[in-house]
Amino acid sequence: MNTVISWLNELALRPKQLFLVDAIGAVISAFFLGIVLVQLNSFIGLPIRTLYILAVIPCFFAVYSFCSYFFLKLNLRPFLRIIALANLCYCCLTLILLFVHFKELKVLGLSYFLIELMIVIIISIVELKASRKKIFKEK
Repeated sequence: MNTVISWLNELALRPKQLFLVDAIGAVISAFFLGIVLVQLNSFIGLPIRTLYILAVIPCFFAVYSFCSYFFLKLNLRPFLRIIALANLCYCCLTLILLFVHFKELKVLGLSYFLIELMIVIIISIVELKASRKKIFKEK
């Protein structure tokens, strides 16, 4: 656990890498939501249309974060704040949809979304923390 916390604190000092972590995470989320969970829908319980809606959003986040990673050179702080807040809005939308479809949701589906929400919230907190720092390590 201390290793994970230490890694996250170190990551907060390197915003370019945060964009890369965010982008890769968004691709993984989109893949699971739009492909894997759709195929396992009978074990998840969320309507397929809802899964597709939730899958499209991380696609946009991935493009934003990859572009930020590859093209931004200076003044990364506002861009980090944008993706962190977008991620938190995504978490709010996910929670709303989970409440709307709660009766249909299966244990596996609820477990997946709770884990995803925890991961996205932790990354968002690290991004917000990094967006407030004035000095970053280079690399």
